[in-house]
Amino acid sequence: MKITKTKLDGVLILEPKVFGDHRGFFMETYNAKLFQEFGLDINFVQDNHSLSIPAGTLRGLHYQLEPKAQTKLVRCTRGAIYDVAVDIREGSPTFGEWVGVILSEHNKRQLLIPKGFAHGYCTLVEHTEVNYKVDEFYSPEHDRGIFWNDPALGIDWPVSDPVLSEKDQVHPLLKDAENNFSF
Repeated sequence: MKITKTKLDGVLILEPKVFGDHRGFFMETYNAKLFQEFGLDINFVQDNHSLSIPAGTLRGLHYQLEPKAQTKLVRCTRGAIYDVAVDIREGSPTFGEWVGVILSEHNKRQLLIPKGFAHGYCTLVEHTEVNYKVDEFYSPEHDRGIFWNDPALGIDWPVSDPVLSEKDQVHPLLKDAENNFSF
């Protein structure tokens, strides 16, 4: 597996080795031993799978407060997404900065998003499916979010009028969001 660092410490792009032939392909999307060799000692406890029917569906920016914060390993198994991680660790030299990566069924990339980062993605095509692993169970009382189009963040989303859930329409700006992460 090829692992590429991004400008945000701990946010990594993972590209699995794909073995293909006339029948299709095979790849490992997760291997605990390999992760440990790269210094990634993560105990994933839950797998999530979402389907977004219209292109331009935007989910996020989501995170969970400590002590229920989540590391996420995200991949797109059908279609394509623009996946975004935002550093929300107070005192971090990259606080409020973001990275965006296209994940698709074709490039088979994955994005590893550690605790202390908000996460969101926008679907680029119809009927997009996203799978992700997390290392902490979902906790409604710790669930938080940041407004997707916070001008202070300046995220270069591929849409200007996304399809949003009711919850994602009313998230606060980063400066007003509840946050207990520190660098």
